[in-house]
Amino acid sequence: MKLVITMSRRFGTGASMIAKELSEKLGIPVYDKAYMEHELEQDNFANEAKLIKELAENSCIILGRCASEVLKDCPYGFHVYISADKEDRISRVMEKERLSYGEAKKMLEKNDKDRAAYYEKHTGKVWGDVNNYHMILDTSRLGAENCADIMIKYFEKIEVL
Repeated sequence: MKLVITMSRRFGTGASMIAKELSEKLGIPVYDKAYMEHELEQDNFANEAKLIKELAENSCIILGRCASEVLKDCPYGFHVYISADKEDRISRVMEKERLSYGEAKKMLEKNDKDRAAYYEKHTGKVWGDVNNYHMILDTSRLGAENCADIMIKYFEKIEVL
């Protein structure tokens, strides 16, 4: 069965790691901003939305890029939002980017602001609104290392896998 997972996330939640693990366990590719920018000659939202729809013709995971909204009517789409406590996200950014607390906090706040503005600009909706997702996973409570397995268990339960 076809499965397209869109994954929106706050900066520093570990969502990229979750997507990578899901990709390995399910044997499906992950597409992100870097992939989109590499594939598109003209990087604008209309072209990106078209590419997202083309990618969704096969099972895959799409990180960000308003994919949950672009694919909101996709019958085999599953939209996930990854969140975490701000302090946990700052710690993760400090470690990953080797930044001071202040630098990591500033980077996180700018990134969150930019993502929210991008989402609102292209969808007219509020980024992170629970009504736009099928599942919300909090990596502070659940552990980023457990989230891929949580999703897989769910997919098995509903017999998607």
